[in-house]
Amino acid sequence: MTTPDASHAPPFCPNDRCPFHRGPIDLWRFQRQGFFARRRPPYRVQRFRCVHCGRNFSTQTFAVTYWLRRPDLLGRIFHQLNGCGCYRQIARQYDVSPTTVLTHAARLGRHCLLFHQQARAPQCLEPVVMDGFQSFEFSQYHPTWYHLLIGSQSHFVYGFTDSELRRSGAMRPEQKARRAWLEATFGRPNPRSIENEVVALFRILAPAPQALHLLTDDHSDYPRALRRLPHLSVQHRVTSSLERRTRHNPLFPVNALDGFIRHSSANHKRETIAFSKRRQSAVERLWIFVVWRNFMKGVSVKKKDDPSAAMRLGLCDRLLKLRDLFAQRLFPKRISLPRRWMLYYRREATTRQIPHNALHRLKYAF
Repeated sequence: MTTPDASHAPPFCPNDRCPFHRGPIDLWRFQRQGFFARRRPPYRVQRFRCVHCGRNFSTQTFAVTYWLRRPDLLGRIFHQLNGCGCYRQIARQYDVSPTTVLTHAARLGRHCLLFHQQARAPQCLEPVVMDGFQSFEFSQYHPTWYHLLIGSQSHFVYGFTDSELRRSGAMRPEQKARRAWLEATFGRPNPRSIENEVVALFRILAPAPQALHLLTDDHSDYPRALRRLPHLSVQHRVTSSLERRTRHNPLFPVNALDGFIRHSSANHKRETIAFSKRRQSAVERLWIFVVWRNFMKGVSVKKKDDPSAAMRLGLCDRLLKLRDLFAQRLFPKRISLPRRWMLYYRREATTRQIPHNALHRLKYAF
């Protein structure tokens, strides 16, 4: 029997039902159960057994690349997704199936969500800018808004939620008929979704009473959402969406971010065949982008050695590398995701026209 202080010891029990998954680790006991061989490094992996719950696991259980046949692809796909690559292009480049790329992207999205939750500031530390980034899923009859909250000084992306919208704008008679048929068949999105999701976003990022300086455009749902947040003392400054989107615009941080998302993500281009077929996949790619933008890239593209948004907030002291991001596997029961973001982790952002949306329910991979 071994204590956690032994050499090369696992940090905790990976079983989320075990009292020592989050409990007092100094009282935890485990047993070594030999080794198993792998075809890729590390070639020899130590096995363990938790004395308290009986779960068998290994050192590989705590690696980000657990259960991956091609662990070498994880970092490459991370950079390709932030470099405007689409799934089939990446699959052709590395001679793998597009499903393999999708599986890696989903794991990266979940990991980045946990990383962001663990590393972000517990509340908004500066004036913040909010706006909706519009894209679509499955087809242009299913628009989506991603509500982004960004620091006006640091340009740190604090987080986002999403809203399913109804197609609007100029449409031909046959397009209106098509929209009517889709809504009759699959249902109509909640008309108050924007208001509800903005409320959910602020309850995540500003849960405690505080004074908040908020800059937004003149969207009519924002004042209604703020009235549902009595714990916040909000100084709300509105800028018309018709104002020129220059550096002098108060909404410049979020306007610049919108352009950078379209520049870096193939699924959000204005005219593309690489659009996300599932909103869940778009959410996962956006979490990958958020972590890369916040922690691994300088705020300015032109200035050499410019600090990252996280460095401006004092959340880290250098630009992070892949080895920092992939240093250890993160577990949702140890980080305590907000309920709204836990839906993302479970892959429950469903697409109406897909009858069977694959959810994340793997027992040992949760």
